Amino acid sequence: MIKLLAFDLDGTLTQHKTLLEPENRDALLKLSSKYRLVMVGAGNCRRIFRQMGDFPIDVIGNYGMQCGRYNARTKELDIEESHVPCDRESVEDRVAMLRERYGFTEYSGESVQFHDSGCVTFPVLGTTANAADKLEFDPDRSRRRAIYPEVCRVFSDFNVFVGGSSSFDMAPRPYNKYYALQAYANANGFGMDEVVYVGDDYGTGGNDESVYLSGVRFIPVDDYRDFPEIMVREGIL
Repeated sequence: MIKLLAFDLDGTLTQHKTLLEPENRDALLKLSSKYRLVMVGAGNCRRIFRQMGDFPIDVIGNYGMQCGRYNARTKELDIEESHVPCDRESVEDRVAMLRERYGFTEYSGESVQFHDSGCVTFPVLGTTANAADKLEFDPDRSRRRAIYPEVCRVFSDFNVFVGGSSSFDMAPRPYNKYYALQAYANANGFGMDEVVYVGDDYGTGGNDESVYLSGVRFIPVDDYRDFPEIMVREGIL
């Protein structure tokens, strides 16, 4: 009954923000001969597409606020985008309050990152923090999960996710990965009982959590290097 396979990227098919490795690319090519494939990402569609080495696949970005349809003629994505107005002053004031409350007052670059779609990132270390500092900040996400309920309360008009290595991502309601996947499936004639989702970030505040809790068949990948083996074990590849 499986007709549509949906994937997260970072941690599932690749290391964080690194190129798709040959073994996982080969596995995706084999899967594409049997199923429709779609990426369901938190980031920008073109960034995901480039990270995958321009792999021929539709890409949902920013929790459904972008949708990139692969164009076989141009070998590029044709992107449709939703723009939700964002009250930047209100967001900046709320982030400043959280920084004061939890001692995150020293940061590099901007305090908030505003995306064109209307999504927001609260980068705890700032927008220009170096990669090593970000990786060391909260490797097991315990620091951010400790304050996650409060961030959700303060940003009750957004769906909040423990994002990346040192950030919170916020998508205006009702956008999240399950909402995005359901919309894509409906638009392309798939029932949700024909969908399988593959992801790694399914814990509290994770950006795959909404799919994990939805009842859609969910295949966890805890190490992206195991992806082909897991697909074989699950009887999909």
